[in-house]
Amino acid sequence: MAVKSKTKQKGFNPFSLDAVNFLSADVRGAVGPYLNVFLVTQQHWSQTDVGFVTTISGLLGLAVQTPIGAAIDETRAKRGVIVLALAVLAITSVVIFAFPTFWPVTIANSLMAVAGDVFGPAVAALTLGLFARKLLARQMGRNSAFDHAGNVAIALVAGAVGYAFSQRAVFLLVPVFALLTAIAVLSIPAKAIDYNRARNLDPDPGAAKGSTGVAGYGILFKSRPLVIFGLCAMLFHFANAPLLPLVGQKLAAAYPKEATAMMSTCIVAAQLVMLPFALLVGRTADSWGRKPLFLIGFAILPIRAVLYTLSDNSFWLIGVQLLDGVGAGIFGALTPLVVADIMRGTGRYNLALGAIATMVGIGASLSGLGAGVIVDHFGYSATFLTLGAAALVAVIVFAVWMPETAELEMAAQSGRANPRD
Repeated sequence: MAVKSKTKQKGFNPFSLDAVNFLSADVRGAVGPYLNVFLVTQQHWSQTDVGFVTTISGLLGLAVQTPIGAAIDETRAKRGVIVLALAVLAITSVVIFAFPTFWPVTIANSLMAVAGDVFGPAVAALTLGLFARKLLARQMGRNSAFDHAGNVAIALVAGAVGYAFSQRAVFLLVPVFALLTAIAVLSIPAKAIDYNRARNLDPDPGAAKGSTGVAGYGILFKSRPLVIFGLCAMLFHFANAPLLPLVGQKLAAAYPKEATAMMSTCIVAAQLVMLPFALLVGRTADSWGRKPLFLIGFAILPIRAVLYTLSDNSFWLIGVQLLDGVGAGIFGALTPLVVADIMRGTGRYNLALGAIATMVGIGASLSGLGAGVIVDHFGYSATFLTLGAAALVAVIVFAVWMPETAELEMAAQSGRANPRD
């Protein structure tokens, strides 16, 4: 209650952050997987061309992800950075709507990838700066839950718009939700944000050895847990990123008129599972530990990939897609918390979060082209099995080499020797 009253005194209403998470999901979700399906089914692009566009935008996005994280650490205009990213997404979505040809789509999608890099680290930074450390796990889970709720909302809206008008009309939803998100962001008072805490620079010099100043960029390579986690995140998204678009394409081929509605059903099914799992993670991450929860999330992915090969029935495919809610729900809620554990006291939280997002982007962008080529030459089942094998490697690496980061957090609080080594 003391924390709540303190935030009220600063003029900050926690529901403002909830609105940011909910509405920003609407902005990003109004393009996402719908673009691939639109290009394949309506513009008649080949899988290879779609994969090429996905890879180019992904590589550009990941090239700037870590610098963006570093910039978010340094700037006090964290709200302004989010508003600028929203403006870019709004403009580029209109370009895709107006000019759905190769180069305009390639350029617009690349700019979207760059702007999209801002949201993860910027919202996580706001959360660190607005809430006390002891409330962090629960609030990260709450952030993730509202993000998933936003994805459900935009999937329903996009499905209705796509069915009533056209798949192309979905892209016009982005400017609307971008404006609403900007209003929510600016409703958070700048004075309510602790900018040292927002970059994970503990204001108490005694919190951990070496936490009295900002660490150098080399912390990204010196922290063994961060490196291992980045590798696992890359493998996870290499396997996971293409699955939903591939399932959407299979459904669109069988039900062309209902293509957008089918994709929305897949998204809603997974997001409805992600929401309670995100809340569960927020409530149990401190008591259960981070590693057991992450292992559950990682292990679901290879199982899901194999199950996709067993049937082309629409109900089966959508049912299997429910499992995405478990893995992605756990990953989304825990990642900012695990990075906060590892980076406690360094002042490089957003840099590290950007680096993890870079690894995620490497996996997702490479798999876009790879999956497209495999589908074109060997079919969907071979692609699902290949992605499942990559996911299995992630499970093994995480189980064997990744430490329990809740222990690193406790080490930081007790002042033991550098817990990031």
